[in-house]
Amino acid sequence: MSDNPRPALYGVRYAPRLIGRPSCAPPRLVTVVGRHCEAGDVLADEVALPGDVRPGDLLAVPAAGAYHLSMASGYNLVGRPPVVAVSHGIARVLVRRESLDDMSRRDVGL
Repeated sequence: MSDNPRPALYGVRYAPRLIGRPSCAPPRLVTVVGRHCEAGDVLADEVALPGDVRPGDLLAVPAAGAYHLSMASGYNLVGRPPVVAVSHGIARVLVRRESLDDMSRRDVGL
């Protein structure tokens, strides 16, 4: 919803992959959702991921879309995500994650 509104707005679905650790577990169909507990916060429905995926695992969502960052928002005061490029196994942050301090700087108070 805030990180990538394209699924909620256009019905786009992605093919997430488990990264960061190997798995030999047989695949199972799962639904990958965002962090807002909203009906439209579904990134991928019934995609095959290893059956041992657990909290704390890292999922990559390849080809998240050209407008990913420009369409992101501060919905529920959740900062916009970073933009990270990966090439030949090396990750490089291109745009840092938006912090609560970044978001509150615009507040002028009463």
